[in-house]
Amino acid sequence: MKKAEELVIQALKSAARDERLKYAVQQSKELYPLLWKAAKRYVTGEKREDAITAAREYLDENYNISIEFIGENTNDLWECQRAKDELLQVIEEMGILSLKQTVSFDLSHIGLSINADIAYKHLEELTQKAQQYGIYLMISMEESSKTSDIITLYKKIVAKYTNVGITLQAHLYRTKEDLQELIQYPGKLRLVKGAFQESVDIALNRSEELNSRYLDYVEQLVNANHPISIATHDEKLIQEIERRQYLHNSNVEVEMLYGVRPSLLNELKMKEYSCRVYLTYGNEWYLYLCHRIAEYPENLYLAVTDIINESIRVSSVED
Repeated sequence: MKKAEELVIQALKSAARDERLKYAVQQSKELYPLLWKAAKRYVTGEKREDAITAAREYLDENYNISIEFIGENTNDLWECQRAKDELLQVIEEMGILSLKQTVSFDLSHIGLSINADIAYKHLEELTQKAQQYGIYLMISMEESSKTSDIITLYKKIVAKYTNVGITLQAHLYRTKEDLQELIQYPGKLRLVKGAFQESVDIALNRSEELNSRYLDYVEQLVNANHPISIATHDEKLIQEIERRQYLHNSNVEVEMLYGVRPSLLNELKMKEYSCRVYLTYGNEWYLYLCHRIAEYPENLYLAVTDIINESIRVSSVED
């Protein structure tokens, strides 16, 4: 990776975690609508109805879907309850429409940033409601400082319910051991490379070594016949996974984010592989936008294009 790209990635990941900058964007009458033009490439909209509408359209095209109400690191109890209630409403509406799909979320959005007991209380409430409607829940992974707490709560909930999975980040060194433990549980494992900026003693940078590690984890899960969501936009990785014929397995799906590599996912769907689109909505899109650009710096050009001229919508390319 070029030095300039590394600096852009580091800057964007730092900006993503800057709460003051996030607040400034959200409160700005000038910046918010301007950056929203770029965010709309990756976010279905700011309202629940936007995500539900997009979900029905993708389902009509034979994709599976996952819906996320964007938000994390919520330190106010009322806001955590509001986020939980919003997710309950998503589950309710999906259930009424018989959309037996997936709802995803960050535990820090529903209480983990306050304490684990609140997060678990809300998690169990969501799980029970989802179980009523045959809906699956996917717990997202966050910064490495939260990994242990997230895994602890996951193991606690999955011991009682079968409709919950968890995300693992291949770039973390600890994932090698975490995967060996979590493969013993029934929940689906969603495997991502990892978007958060971590120190070199904790995580690998984007590299061939990381790709090799990702493939090793996929192989272990496939061989164990464990449910897995291959959540990457790296075409070379996907080609290698396809070459190994892992995508033919009934326990394997490919998942990509809304607005990222849609043509690639469509090609895979046309080959009759199981494909899922990850749909996000809400007004907490600032961090999400920073990560989408940081994961592939050339998307910065697309963001500038979107801001200047919304009518130009060039397909993004992201690894």
